[in-house]
Amino acid sequence: MTNAIARVRKSVLRVSLAGGLVLLAGCASVTPIGELLDNSSKYNGKTVSIAGEVKGSAGVLGRGGYQVSDKTGTLTVVSEVSEPPRTGAEVEVKGVFESLFTLGSKTLAVLREQSHKYR
Repeated sequence: MTNAIARVRKSVLRVSLAGGLVLLAGCASVTPIGELLDNSSKYNGKTVSIAGEVKGSAGVLGRGGYQVSDKTGTLTVVSEVSEPPRTGAEVEVKGVFESLFTLGSKTLAVLREQSHKYR
């Protein structure tokens, strides 16, 4: 009987660990905007998530652009999948980071939005 209990405990532990790993894999970490701009070649072409306040927004017919600011910087987001969020909204945005060019210490870059959600 104790052998059966030990097997059940092992199974429960394995299921718990597997569930935890699935949850961790589903949680996308938010990258600070300053990190993206300071290391643009590292992130160029990669899917990332940013979070912050929408500082400016313009859109028409489900497309547009907006700027997201966090404590480390500001990044322009190009939206081709949905209406841009309103100015002042707190958002988390997932998309592909594109470094357009770097001149000296300044980088011009955009995030091509795949999705956004309000925080």
